[in-house]
This record gives sequence, C-alpha cells and structure tokens, in this order.
Amino acid sequence: MKNGERTISSALKNSILLVTSNENKYKEIAEIAKDYKVELEWLKIPKLEIQADTLEEVVRYSAIVIFQLVKRPLIVEDSGLFIKSLNDFPGPYTNYVRRKLGLEGILKLLEGKNDRSAYFKTSLCYIDEARQLLFNGTVNGRISDTIRGEKGFGFDPIFIPEGESRTFAEMSTEEKNRYSHRSKAFKAFLEYYTNQ
Repeated sequence: MKNGERTISSALKNSILLVTSNENKYKEIAEIAKDYKVELEWLKIPKLEIQADTLEEVVRYSAIVIFQLVKRPLIVEDSGLFIKSLNDFPGPYTNYVRRKLGLEGILKLLEGKNDRSAYFKTSLCYIDEARQLLFNGTVNGRISDTIRGEKGFGFDPIFIPEGESRTFAEMSTEEKNRYSHRSKAFKAFLEYYTNQ
C-alpha cells in the first residue's frame, strides 16, 4: 500500500476515511489535513454516483451507502465545473463529461463565446454514527483558450482561478490549495471537526 491507502479491513480505528478512487484527490486533501493534525486514511473505492441535479445529493447518497458498509467516520467529496455560457454545464455531470468529451470537447463548445466565466464547486459530506454534515467550497474563474499545464487532473488544464493568469495545472499542489474549491470545502470541515 502507498500514500496512506487502506482497505476496509486494515483501516485504523481512530481516523477519518476519505472515499475516492482518485489518488490525486487524496494527495490534495491529505496535504491540508496535515496542517490540522487530522489523520486521514484513503479508502480506495469509487464513490457511488447517482444521477442528480446537485453535488450535495450525490455525496450525501454515496456517504450514507458506504457508511452502512464500513461503519466508520468517513468523507465523500464530489466536484463540478459550472460554465456560465453553457447554462452551468457540466455541473454535477463533470466527471462523465470529462471522460466522454474531454478538455478539447469543452473548448469546442465554447468556440465563439465571449463569456468564458466559470466556477468550480466541491461538496463534501462527513458522516458518522450521529451526524451527516455538508460542507461546500467554490472558486470563481474562467476557462482558458487552450490546454495549459502538466500538473493537476480533470479540468485543471483549462481552468484559471480569479486573480491568476495560470491554470490549476500550471500550479503546484500547495499553490492550487490557496484557491481550490476542494481546499475551501475541506478546510471548512476541518475547522468544524477540530473545534468540536
């Protein structure tokens, strides 16, 4: 096993599970957790993604189902890219659209459009025996004209956060976490969790 990855049977009892099959997401979030001295374990399984109109519905459903299986405090996170001139498409369908259309497909849909404003949003659901809590994070920005950068994942190479000229894929993890929607949602959770 690597980078904090665990299976259900080998998970430690006093930590929070992060449910994702995406190693990059785990690394981003684990970096933030260190600052709060929270032990985070990677439960490397895919979240159950229902078709829904909001990210909150997706993460809540997945968290409830997985909690019934593992009976451990856990976090499920989902992020979406919302593009204004495309009526907030792809939104909660971002992962599916990335697989089917890719970065080039989104850039093609935006050809001839002057408004390239967009935002990334993360919804995170924490669940344990007593609570189901939702935390959100948003970062405004715009879609670049071209694919830029080798770092990051997903739509990072075409998203430029507000106040920047670089895409997320042109930033280090530490730099991205200063702006990131995922970082904002997770920090909101950690502030709550470490101050209860």
